[in-house]
Amino acid sequence: MTQTGWLRRDGLNLAVHGGGSDGPPMIFQHGLCGDARQVAEAMAGLAPQRWQALECRGHGASDLDETVSIPAFSADVAALIERAGEPVVLGGISMGAAIATHIAVHRPDLVRALVLVRPVWMVGPAPRCGAPNAEVGALLAKLPPDEARARFAASETAHRLGLESPDNLASLMGFFQRQPLAQTARLLSEIARCDPGFSIDDLKQIDHPTLVCGCAEDAIHPLPIAKATAQLIPGAIMVELPPKGRDKPAHLAALAAAMRPFLQEI
Repeated sequence: MTQTGWLRRDGLNLAVHGGGSDGPPMIFQHGLCGDARQVAEAMAGLAPQRWQALECRGHGASDLDETVSIPAFSADVAALIERAGEPVVLGGISMGAAIATHIAVHRPDLVRALVLVRPVWMVGPAPRCGAPNAEVGALLAKLPPDEARARFAASETAHRLGLESPDNLASLMGFFQRQPLAQTARLLSEIARCDPGFSIDDLKQIDHPTLVCGCAEDAIHPLPIAKATAQLIPGAIMVELPPKGRDKPAHLAALAAAMRPFLQEI
């Protein structure tokens, strides 16, 4: 993975990363409080597929201002696609999937195909499965980090996730060390309750080739949401991946195996 440049938007510097040298142009977005390393990890099995990732406002090396929302992040990614000058295969993980969907709905001219991995938002604000993110954000906003972490570790949410989805719990516990802490709290709180800016009717109108990938044992990215998303988007392909928390290498290998023929056929 290499930082390939910057996108200048609203007085902010937003970091652009990329890799690969062949295949259809692809922009693939990370999840909430992630960065381009998450994208590089997902893309590793697709080499030499070329890809770019924009680190959203407040993520990775990118600046942050007062605007924190999926529509705002989507506008930034749309600007990157416009700069590239041609439609792209657009995808992402979790929040990145919501960004890709928002652009496919509002700027379909920029999209050649969609890859939605472990989506959280189908429609409307504050999906229940994203509530643990908001819970962590609220604790970080009002307590010192060690106390906030201990409070969350003792919570019913942490106990439930430890049983149902240890990978989700590990990610959430890591947020208590993510710097800067105030920015992390804000991102978790505001994105968790954000309206993604699309409806069920919007999903039914998407006419791009679409691949949706989900997995079991993931309480924050429930498999039924991935399946329902694939059912709503006409002609979408649904692939169930091995649970990420059980076997991450197998999960990533299956994601690459699903994406490779999809990219070859579009």
